[in-house]
Amino acid sequence: MKNILITGGAGFIGSHVVRHFVNKYPEYRILNLDKLTYAGNLMNLTDIENKPNYVFIKEDICNSEAIAGIFEQYEVDGVIHLAAESHVDRSIMNPMEFVQTNVVGTVSLLNVAKSYWGKRQDVLFYHVSTDEVYGSLDEGGFFYETTSYDPQSPYSASKAASDHFVRAYGNTYHIPFKLSNCSNNYGPNHFPEKLIPLFISNIMENKPLPVYGKGENVRDWLWVKDHATAIDAIFHRGRVGETYNIGGKNEWKNIDLVLLLCSIMDKKLGRPEGTSEKLIQYVTDRPGHDLRYAIDPTKLETELDWHPSVTFEQGLEETVEWYLNNKEWVDTIKSGNYLHYYEAQYGSRIEK
Repeated sequence: MKNILITGGAGFIGSHVVRHFVNKYPEYRILNLDKLTYAGNLMNLTDIENKPNYVFIKEDICNSEAIAGIFEQYEVDGVIHLAAESHVDRSIMNPMEFVQTNVVGTVSLLNVAKSYWGKRQDVLFYHVSTDEVYGSLDEGGFFYETTSYDPQSPYSASKAASDHFVRAYGNTYHIPFKLSNCSNNYGPNHFPEKLIPLFISNIMENKPLPVYGKGENVRDWLWVKDHATAIDAIFHRGRVGETYNIGGKNEWKNIDLVLLLCSIMDKKLGRPEGTSEKLIQYVTDRPGHDLRYAIDPTKLETELDWHPSVTFEQGLEETVEWYLNNKEWVDTIKSGNYLHYYEAQYGSRIEK
């Protein structure tokens, strides 16, 4: 049995990765390690919590002693590292929190892996990162695996630093590693501070839709379930020591995305076309707001035969359907009561 430690597995992307691995690989033991900060939510994983090959561990990646104990107890031979603070606005307000989790936490994990694995080469440290480490693009061009790093926010700087540490530990201590940089994810279970789930919620409640600047910033959107399959492909078949960019080939200006979302929501809610669009309000742009991100996933597609499974329009409509059908999840998250919900529902099954 392979023992795979997935950090941040109760978060948005992490929960989809955990579910994918638990269901697809029953012969693996999947260890979901999460600190359960505001964005970690065990309600995301109720459908697999009783699977025999799934273990949840509540812990902080910065707690080296505890992590070392987990490596020993479960004989960890693979790590998929997703745990991170990930919201740009929050990083602007509190950059040290991002340094602690994203940089110090990653190095702590690497140190434990180095100590426990020694010179083993049948193990793997897979670090999941972001396209924001590359900085900003103008109208043309794409991010490639060879693009120079140019982070523009405390968040992207912390992820760039963690990327460099993973490569440094691989080169210095010969820890087998792989790394991926992905574009903006969207889909079910997304914490409602991010653009798409926030705007879905606001439209449902007839609240304003705050659009930064003129809404001309461009992002490449990746269906979160496609991200999970890409991680699977890289983990199992990607080359050790390599970086793979994961993108959805879905470039959208923020304002065009919002207009499409408004149209879908009007149809789903039975409102006259144009109703939700009236909620749009343009607000002062945030500091250091990168103009455009766009990933070229050719390396992933040609080497590992991975391709996006849905168009953005298909994925966005499915995302809207999920939020409309899971109002209890949304209300629980927005109320902040999910921290108490954990103890009531899962307390006896959470390893402290």
